[in-house]
Amino acid sequence: MKASQFFISTLKEAPADAEIASHRLMTRAGMIKKLGAGIYTYMPMGLRVIQKVERIVREEMNRAGAVELSMPVVQPAEYWRETGRFEKMGPELLRIQDRHGRDFIVQPTSEEVVTDIARQELRSHKQLPKNFYQIQTKFRDERRPRFGLMRGREFIMKDAYSFDRDEAAAKASYQVMAAAYRRIFDRFGLRYRAVAADSGAIGGDLSEEFQVIAATGEDAIVYCPQSDYAANLEKAEALAPAVARPGASNPMVKTPTPGKSTCADVAALLGVPLANTVKSLVLATDELDQAGAVVKSQVWLLLLRGDHDMNEVKVSKVPGLDTSFRFATVPEIEAHFGSKPGYLGPIGFRGSRSGGHGRLDLRRQ
Repeated sequence: MKASQFFISTLKEAPADAEIASHRLMTRAGMIKKLGAGIYTYMPMGLRVIQKVERIVREEMNRAGAVELSMPVVQPAEYWRETGRFEKMGPELLRIQDRHGRDFIVQPTSEEVVTDIARQELRSHKQLPKNFYQIQTKFRDERRPRFGLMRGREFIMKDAYSFDRDEAAAKASYQVMAAAYRRIFDRFGLRYRAVAADSGAIGGDLSEEFQVIAATGEDAIVYCPQSDYAANLEKAEALAPAVARPGASNPMVKTPTPGKSTCADVAALLGVPLANTVKSLVLATDELDQAGAVVKSQVWLLLLRGDHDMNEVKVSKVPGLDTSFRFATVPEIEAHFGSKPGYLGPIGFRGSRSGGHGRLDLRRQ
C-alpha cells in the first residue's frame, strides 16, 4: 500500500496524562488514541503491530498443540453464578442486563465458558489432554486505569485452558505452555523472568507470570541473578528479622503537628526515621443487596510502617477484605474517627486485631 493511501496520525507533544515512555511514544507515533479512561482505539499503525504480535503467538500456540477458538465477549451471568465468581470478583467485573432484565457480564476471562464447552464435548479421558486458546477482547473495570495500554480496562489477551486427566498431566501440560511462552518472548527479543505470583480472581493453587524486565511498568518483582528464584512482590516472602525489635523506650507524648498530614512530614518535623512512624490508611467494604445497592458499609483502619506502601493483593488476603474493598471517603473517615484524614492512629480506639496483618476493625469508644 502507498503511504498516501495509508493513514498515519502523529502528535508533536504527548498528552498530559501519558505517565510512562511507552504511553507517550505510542500516542505520539499515532499507534493508539484514547477514547475514555483505560479505553483506547488501535490506530492503523498500532493495529499492524498487534497483528504481527498475534501471528507469533498463534504460531507458537499451534506448535504447542493448542487449538484456537473464540468465546463470546458478553456472557450469561448464570455460568458465573455457578462458580461463585459473579459475586466474588467485585466491581472489577462489568455486569450488564439485556432488554429482558437478564444478567450478563463482559468477559474479563473465560474459565466458565470454556469449562462448559469441555463438560459437554469431552466425554472420554481418551480425548485428553486438550488445550483451547483464544485471542480475544477482555474488559476489567479497573479502579485506577493507568500507564496507557499497560493497565487499561479494555485489552486484547491470549488466554489458554488445558483439560487433563490428573494433576500430573496438568503439570505436564503447563510445562508445554511454559516452553511456548519462552519461545514467544525469545522471538520478541525481550529480557524476562518467570516469577511466582498471586492467582487473583482466576483462582488456583499455583501461578507463574512471565515478566519483562524493564525500568518502568505496572509490577515490581524480586529475583536472584545467581538462582532461579523470582517472585512478584505480591507473592514474595519476606525474611523475618534476625533479632527481635526492641520495645518502646520513650514515653508517649502529645506533640502538635499542624499542617503535617503525612508520615514523611511528621518524621521530618520530629527528627525521627520514617521507619519509626506508623501510616494509617482507611479502607471500607460494602454489603450490597440483589439490586447492587449498598445496604451496609464497614470501615477498616490499616496500619503500615511509615516507609512501606500498601500491597493491594496482600491486603485482599485479610479475612473480611478478601472480596473487595475501597478507600473510605472523607465523610466516612470523619464520621467514624472524628478526625480529618492525615491525623489518624490506633490510640484511643478498640477493635479486633489480626496477627501479622496489622489490621484493626475499629469502633469509636
